[in-house]
Amino acid sequence: MKKQVWTMAAFFFILALVGCSKQEENPEDVAQAYLSDWQQQHFSEMYEQLTPEAKAGMTAEQFAQRYEKIYDGIEAKNLSIEKISVEQQPAGKDEAEKAEMTVPYHVKMDTVAGPLDFNHQLKLKKTELDKETKWLIEWEPSLIFPQMEKGDKVRVQTIKAERGEILDRHGNGLALNGAALQLGIIPGKLGESAEKNKAELAEKLGISVEEIDKKLSASWVKPDLFVPIAFAGEETAAEYRNVPWVSFQDKKLRVYPYGEAAAHLTGYIGEMSAEELKRHKDRGYRIGDQIGKAGLEQVFEDRLRGKNGAVIAVADEKGKQKAVIAETKAVPGETIKLTIDASLQQAIYDEVKQESASVAAIQPKTGEILALSSSPSYDPNAFIRGLSSRQYEQWQNDPRNPFLNRFSKGYSPGSSFKVVTAAIGLDINAIDPGEEKQISGLTWAKDGSWGNYFVTRVHAAKSVNLLKSLIYSDNIYFAQAALQIGAEAFEKESAKFGIGEALPIPYPFSKSQLSNSGIQNEILLADTGYGQGEVKMTTLHVALVYSALVNEGNIPRPLLLEDGKTKEPGIWKEQAMTPETAALLRKDLIQAVSSPDGVGHGAYIPGKSIAGKTGTAELKQSKDADGQENGWFVGFDADAPELLLSMMVEDVKGRGGSSVVTKKVKRIFQQVLKNAS
Repeated sequence: MKKQVWTMAAFFFILALVGCSKQEENPEDVAQAYLSDWQQQHFSEMYEQLTPEAKAGMTAEQFAQRYEKIYDGIEAKNLSIEKISVEQQPAGKDEAEKAEMTVPYHVKMDTVAGPLDFNHQLKLKKTELDKETKWLIEWEPSLIFPQMEKGDKVRVQTIKAERGEILDRHGNGLALNGAALQLGIIPGKLGESAEKNKAELAEKLGISVEEIDKKLSASWVKPDLFVPIAFAGEETAAEYRNVPWVSFQDKKLRVYPYGEAAAHLTGYIGEMSAEELKRHKDRGYRIGDQIGKAGLEQVFEDRLRGKNGAVIAVADEKGKQKAVIAETKAVPGETIKLTIDASLQQAIYDEVKQESASVAAIQPKTGEILALSSSPSYDPNAFIRGLSSRQYEQWQNDPRNPFLNRFSKGYSPGSSFKVVTAAIGLDINAIDPGEEKQISGLTWAKDGSWGNYFVTRVHAAKSVNLLKSLIYSDNIYFAQAALQIGAEAFEKESAKFGIGEALPIPYPFSKSQLSNSGIQNEILLADTGYGQGEVKMTTLHVALVYSALVNEGNIPRPLLLEDGKTKEPGIWKEQAMTPETAALLRKDLIQAVSSPDGVGHGAYIPGKSIAGKTGTAELKQSKDADGQENGWFVGFDADAPELLLSMMVEDVKGRGGSSVVTKKVKRIFQQVLKNAS
C-alpha cells in the first residue's frame, strides 16, 4: 500500500515539474504571426493579438474599419510585409526576463500615389492574461504609417491631369481647356422675395425654376455656401454682378470654339455615368471623372485624358497637413493635331447648316482630311456649361435629328457612283468610251424580262457615249454597262476601291457596301451600275474614290492626324484604276461641269477647271412610290487639285435635285479661292 502511495506521489511530482518547465511563448513567432495576418488583411485576427490597453481604445470593428478605410482610400494593392532579420546575441539572464521587446519589419504596397515602402518596428509586451503569460502587440497609430500619431488621419488628394487639346492643322483650337464665369446663388441671402428672384433668374438663364430648386436642395447646401447654378454670359453677369444673393466664380472647363460647325467631329466630354465607371473600372477612373462621350473626344480618350496624380498625406485633428507619405505627379494628356482646316470646316458648315447634309473635304493628292461636316448640328459647349432640359428636348425632338453624325454614315451615292462603274468597265474593256449607244425614250428594261421594272433617265438623247452619259448622268447607259461587266467582275473590281472595307482611319465610319449579300439578279446589278440598289458609301469614301482621278489611279491613305503624315503620301489602294482611265475620266468630268447641258454645270467657275459629278439617290420602296431624294456632288479643280469636296444633301426633291448641291459646292470653292488670293 505504501509503495502504491509513493508511486502516485512521484507521478504528480513529475507532472508538476513538466508543467513548471513548459516552454515560454517566443515573441518573434508572435510578431511573425501578427505581420502575416496584416499582410493578408485579417484585421480581426490582428486585433486579438493586441494588449488590453490597446483594445481599450477601440473595438475590433473600429480597428478593422480604420485599416479598411485607409487602404481603400489610398487604393492599396500588392501589400507585402516582412520581418527584418536581425542577428541576435545569446540572451543573458536579464535579457531573458525582459518584459518588452521590438521586432523590425518592412512594408511595401502599391497605392494611388505610386509605390510606398517603409521600415518600422513592432513593440511587444509580456502580459499576464487569464493566469497565462503572453506576448502581445502594443498598438499605436504609427503601426499604420510611421508618421502617424494619436488623432491623425490619412488624407488622399487627387491631382487632376490636364486634358490634352485638339488642334487643327494651323494650331487653331477645336477642343481647348478654358474657363467661364459661373453664376451661383447664396441661399441665405435670397430674402423674402426668393421665389420671385429665382423665377426672374431662371428666365434670364433659359432654365426652369425647378432646375434651380433641385440644385439648392442638394444635401451639402448650407445658407452661406456658393451653389453653382449655370454659366453666365457677359450681359447676365453685368446685370447680376451687384445682386447680394448672387455670386460668380471662374471655373475651368472644356471649350469648343467652333461649336456646331465641328460638333460631330470633336464630340464632347462629360461626367462618367455609373455604367461607364463600371465598364472602365480597371482603367483608373473615379467617381466624378470626365470622359469623352462622342466624336474625337471619345475616339482619342486614352491619349487625351492624361494620368492623374495623387498625394497621400498625414493630417492632424485640425486637418493641418503634417507629412506627405507618397506623391505622384499628374501627367497631362497629349495634344492632338489634326489635318483638319478649321476655317474650311466653318465655311462648309455655314453653307449647309440649314440642310440635313454630310460633307467631306480632302487634299486629293495626299489624302489629308480637311473637313468633316454633319448638319443639322448641336453646340457641344452646352453639355459642358450645363444643358437645360428645354434645350435638350428641343434637340431630341427635332425630326432632322441634330445628334445624328451623318458624315460617319453610309448613304446611297446615286450617280456619283458612276465613276466607279465607268472605271471598272474601261479597265476590263467592257466599255468602249467612243461607242455610241442607241437608246430610245426615258425608260428601259432588258428584253422585257424584268416585268414591270425599268430604268429611267432624265435626258432623252438617242445616241450616248461615255462622255455624254457623264454629262447627262444617263442611268440607262450605266445600267447597261453594269450588265456588260457582269456581277462577278463588278464585285471583284469594286474591291479595288476599298468597297466593303473599313476606312483605315481612327474614327468609326460605317463600312461601304456594294450589296447586302451579293448581287443576286440582273435588276440589282443594273441598279448598282448607277449607284442605286443596295450601294452605300460615306461622303469621305466617295471623296477618296475620286482622288484616284488626280493620282494616276491610286487612292491615297486617308489622314486625319498630322503625326501620321510623311514626306511621301501613302497609298491605300494602288491602281484602283489604270492611269489612262483616271486621265480619261478626269477630262470627261471637267466637261460634265463646263458643258452648259451638263447636270453639274451649277458648279462651273469661269477660268477654273472644276471637274465633278452630280448624283440623285432615290429612296423609295418601288418605282411607282413617292420617296425622298438625296442630292450629291463631288468636285475638284483638275488643274490645281488642292481641295476635293464630296457633299450629300438630303431631301432635294422639288427643290432642283442635285443643283441644290452644286451651287453650295461652287460657293465653297469660290470662298476658298478668294481666301487664297
